[in-house]
Amino acid sequence: MSAVLIKTPEGQQAFKERSALLAGKVRSAFLLFDGQRSVSQVLAATQGLGVVQADIQALQQAGFLQDLVAHTPDLAPVDMPQRSDQDRYRDAYPLAVALTGKLGLSGFRLNLSVEGATCYADLAAVAPKIKEAVGPAAYAPLQQALFA
Repeated sequence: MSAVLIKTPEGQQAFKERSALLAGKVRSAFLLFDGQRSVSQVLAATQGLGVVQADIQALQQAGFLQDLVAHTPDLAPVDMPQRSDQDRYRDAYPLAVALTGKLGLSGFRLNLSVEGATCYADLAAVAPKIKEAVGPAAYAPLQQALFA
């Protein structure tokens, strides 16, 4: 499936309310649907987290994601504003906490560093240590959220 999906208002609200339907690995995948990445790209980026096609379909069935083409039937060019550092931080922080939290006691100090990061620059400075600790595959969604 190579469709390009976008978040719906219902999906954005569920994300803000930390809905159980958007918990764990699917929350990370949900963040990557920005109207530019295809489903295949998101699945590749979240492969290390164990996200599969069925997870994406469940988000669509819940009404949290919709096809970009269905949303813009005239296929007019969509202006995608540049993401601010604050937006990048907001998107990346939960991913960083989840990754370092899975490291257990061995990642305790790294987790404290992430939790102490209060802005984009702080989180970007800790990112290389996270990549080293979790590996490139698991780090990919965080890299996308921080630097894409």
